[in-house]
Formats: sequence, structure tokens, C-alpha cells
Amino acid sequence: MQSLREVLQQTQQHGVAIGHFNISDLALLKAVVAAAGELDLPVIVGASQGERDFMGVHEIAALVKSLREESGVPIFLNADHTHSLAKAEETAKAGFDAVVFDLSALPLEENVRQTKEAVVSLKSIHPSILIEGEIGDIGTGSEVHETTIDLSKGLTTPEEAKQFVEATGIDILAPAVGNMHGMSGSMVRGETRKHLDIKRIAEIKKATGVPLTLHGGSGTDDEDFRKAIAAGINIVHINTELRVAWRESLEASLAEKPGEVVPYKVLPPVIEAVKEVALSRLRLFNGARLAA
Repeated sequence: MQSLREVLQQTQQHGVAIGHFNISDLALLKAVVAAAGELDLPVIVGASQGERDFMGVHEIAALVKSLREESGVPIFLNADHTHSLAKAEETAKAGFDAVVFDLSALPLEENVRQTKEAVVSLKSIHPSILIEGEIGDIGTGSEVHETTIDLSKGLTTPEEAKQFVEATGIDILAPAVGNMHGMSGSMVRGETRKHLDIKRIAEIKKATGVPLTLHGGSGTDDEDFRKAIAAGINIVHINTELRVAWRESLEASLAEKPGEVVPYKVLPPVIEAVKEVALSRLRLFNGARLAA
């Protein structure tokens, strides 16, 4: 199987992006893998600190390894939004393909210092692991927010991005370009959409030359996704959309079978609903590749 670095290089050549989907249970994981397998596309499975605490670091790594071998799908595992070196080292030792070392809440100088140290430490444990750093403000929490957040504050500048990449030696950069974690209620209802600063993405790409990740992709306008990928985005994170599909489909399945207590009889509709969301996003992110 190709490495994640090789797959990212190919996304750049073909003008596509690899879909990154967070999981926190087996139903979500099976849905994401099934979607990638149906389209014969690589996929990144993400697990944040909270998701890893719930499922277990080594357990997630073992599940992904098993599904990768069984399905033949190029599934990569990412330690999403990791806020301490100890937690990051834990995932490197477990064999994760990538880690998001996120100290974006700190002043830039401190973020640079600690991220640089993390790159050295993590590469010494797992030489092929890819390290992603983050600067700017994209909020927190992949959930449904009561109010709409102002996305114009805390945006990443090309100058900061260039300085950060060169000083830290990271492999991937996550900038703030109008993206936001979570979704507002109006986004869930389809009334509003996030819009991205495409010009800023292109400028950051030109300044850094490294793969770029779009965090907080849920609820983003489809055309903005296409433009962002053309401007240099290589990875797109989707989490809240999956969680909403999981919740709504689970409620519907339980309502349809109110007396059912067997999980494997209740969960298949949930897996199918989440799979449909992942399929729609993978098709969008890989339109050029699928058309070819």
C-alpha cells in the first residue's frame, strides 16, 4: 500500500483532496471504510483526543489495521487535534500514520517552539509519521452550535504560515481560512453554508509549498470546497455532518423498533446513513479523479 505522503503528492497532481472522517465507534468506522471501498478511494480515519480516550488508542489502531488488510482499502489513521507531546507520542508508538499537534491556542512563538520539539520527538519514534501543525483560530468542538461564530477573526496570514512551516519542519499545515469546527443549527437545516477565503488559501499554499488541511469542513458550500481544493487544499475534515447523521438515523431506527434491544439489529441503518454522507463528500473531493 502507498504511504500517506505518496497519496498526498498524488492529490496535488490530480487536483483532488483526500477525505478525513472522524470516528468514535465501530458503526462510524465501518461506514467510512465502506464508502471508501465502494469508490475505490483512499481515506483518512481521524480520532481526536476525546475519541481516542473513548475507544482506546491501541484499539483504534488495531481496528483500522484489520479493516485495511481485510478490505484492501488504503485507510490511513490520524491522531486529530492532539494538545500535548505525551498524547502525541502515544499515537506514534501505536503506529498512527499522522498526528495533528495542535497548539494553536498558544502564542505563535510558543506554538513554534513546542511544535518543533514535537516533530523531532515523534519522528524519532515513528520516522514515517506525518506531523501537522495548526495556526489561526477555527474554534473548538465538532458539534451543533447555538449561535453563528464570526469566522473573520484569527485568520492565518501567508507570512505567518511560511514562518511556522520553516521554523517547525512540519509536513502538513492546518490554516484558518474561514473554516470552523462544528455547525450552526441553520447549517444543519441547510439554510446557510460556510464560505472560505479562497485567495488566502492560494497565497498560503504558494508561501509554504506543503500539503494543506481544511479542518471544520462540515457545512461548507460545495463550490467553495471545489475552489479550495483547486487553490491547494489536500485534506478535508468532516466530523459534525457524520455525527448529525449518526444521531438522526439512530433515533429513527429506535423509533421504528421501539422494543429492540439488540445493537446489531438497530445499527445497520445508522451505518448506511453515515456511509451516504461519506460517499457524497468523497465524490465531491475527488470529482476530477472519478471523472477520469
